[in-house]
Amino acid sequence: MSFTPRGIIPAMVTPFNRQGKVSEDGLRGLVDYLMEGGVHGLFPVGSQGEFYALEREEKKKIIEIVLDQAKGKVPIYAGTGAITTREVITLTKMAEDIGVDAVSIITPFFISPTQDELYEHYLAIAKSTNLPILLYSNPGRTGVNLSVDLVVRLSKVDNIVGIKDSSGDMTLTAEYIRRTSGDFSVLAGRDTLIYGTLSYGGKGAIAATANVAPKLVVEIYEAYIRGDIERAKKAQANLAPLRLAFNLGSFPVVIKDALELIGIKVGTTMAPVKSLDKDKQEILRNVLREMKLL
Repeated sequence: MSFTPRGIIPAMVTPFNRQGKVSEDGLRGLVDYLMEGGVHGLFPVGSQGEFYALEREEKKKIIEIVLDQAKGKVPIYAGTGAITTREVITLTKMAEDIGVDAVSIITPFFISPTQDELYEHYLAIAKSTNLPILLYSNPGRTGVNLSVDLVVRLSKVDNIVGIKDSSGDMTLTAEYIRRTSGDFSVLAGRDTLIYGTLSYGGKGAIAATANVAPKLVVEIYEAYIRGDIERAKKAQANLAPLRLAFNLGSFPVVIKDALELIGIKVGTTMAPVKSLDKDKQEILRNVLREMKLL
C-alpha cells in the first residue's frame, strides 16, 4: 500500500459544551486552528480525544465534522481502538464508510492478550478493511506491549502501514525503525521524543501538544526535514515544558486546560477527570507564557 503517514499529526482533543455534548463549533474552530498551524494530518477520537468516554454515535459525529471542516486538505486518521476485535472492526467499518484516509488502532486494554493473540487481532482487522492501519502502542495506558518481533510480522501485512509508539522507550522505537522496511512509518507518540525519533529514521509524530502549539511542533519536523538540525533541536527543547506539564493533572485534562487558557474553547474533560485547581492552573499559565503562547 502506497499510503505513508508522515509529519505532525495532532492527537485532537474533543471539545465539549457545558452539557457534556460534543461541541461542533468548538471542533470546527480547533480544526481551523490546527490547520493554520501547518499540521500534516488530523487524528480525532484517540486517547487525547477521550475515545473511551464516547458513544459510537458521538465518534461518528466527531469524525464527520473533522472531515467536513478539513475539506480534504490533510489526511484524517480516525481512532477506532476498542477492547475486542469485533468492536474494532465495527468502528473501522464506520470510519471507512464516513471517508477517513486511515485509522489508528490502540492495543486492547483491561485484558492482556499474548503476542500471538495480538497478531490475530490486527490481522483480522486488516482483512476487514481497505484502509491503511496505524498500530498504536501505549503500554503505560493499556498495560499491553507490542514487541519488536510482532511489529515486524504485522508490518508485512499490506495495509498495516506504520505505528504510533507512545512507549517513551527510545531503544524500542529505534528497533521498530531498524527492523522494519523504509516504507513502514514509525511515528513518535511521546512529544519529548519527536526529534529523537526523526533522528533514528522515524517519519513524524502524533502529538497531543500540537493541539496547543501546532506551529512549534511542526517546526521540529520541518526544520529537521530541511536539514536545520539545530533549529529542530531548539524547537524540541522549547516544547518540552508543555509535555512535562502533563503531570499537573489527570490525563488528559492538561491540554484542554491549556487550550482554554490560550482562548481556544474546548470545555473540560469527561467526569471523573476535572480541570486543574487554581495553583496548578497558574503553573500551566506560566509554562504557556514562557512559550509565548499567552
